[in-house]
Amino acid sequence: MTSLLVAMRTISKAFGAVVALRRVDLDVVAGEVIGLVGDNAAGKSTLMKILAGATTPDAGEILLNGAPARFASPMDARAAGIEMVYQDFALVPELTVTQNIFLGRELIRARLGLEFLNKRIMDGRARELIERLGLRVPPVDTPVRALSGGQQQAVTIARATAFDARLVIMDEPTASLGASAIAKVRESIGRLKAHGVAVIVISHRLEDVFETADRVVVMKHGHVVGVRRIAETGADEILHMIVAGRDPRALADMPHSAS
Repeated sequence: MTSLLVAMRTISKAFGAVVALRRVDLDVVAGEVIGLVGDNAAGKSTLMKILAGATTPDAGEILLNGAPARFASPMDARAAGIEMVYQDFALVPELTVTQNIFLGRELIRARLGLEFLNKRIMDGRARELIERLGLRVPPVDTPVRALSGGQQQAVTIARATAFDARLVIMDEPTASLGASAIAKVRESIGRLKAHGVAVIVISHRLEDVFETADRVVVMKHGHVVGVRRIAETGADEILHMIVAGRDPRALADMPHSAS
């Protein structure tokens, strides 16, 4: 029996005169991978930023495990187990792998009435997390600036899952990566799913979506125009919906008017 983790209902958002989202519904089942696709003005990132607490909706609601939830900030979403991995990684180059993973959530130990960072414990947990996810990065005391693009992406994934995330949102996770790094990101998505973590992948690369996702959600001009299970569709149908902005199956099911 599937468990509905997140339900977004009639979400709307405008920026001045520009309407980004129009009464959007989206369901996320625990442990599933969703590919969220559409053109650059589709509203994908805005919808996900609302779910991640980076933007507030003008209307609509979010249900988490059936209960209303309101995320006024990314910290609220993180406290609820929702993390977002941004396309630019959002890492601090001068800090180490461990420091980036625990940034803002550092572990503290007290000694002689003073507080210190518990570096040994954080390093150990960072290594365990990276190994569990099957990621490949240099030693955890390496500054992030010394890492390749694929290794930095691995650190962002590790950071997103370090604190019992139930849903990880990935914004173009394979953009600007080479073939071997893309393969590692896909493997990481599979491992998250295997651990019961839901994943939403925003991507222009349909090959990534078809390789990793259980369902694909197509958006156009702030609407959801179609939802398909990966096993029941193909790239041509998804591309048609992205370009045309409508669901051909829905049109086929419409009754024809009498002539």
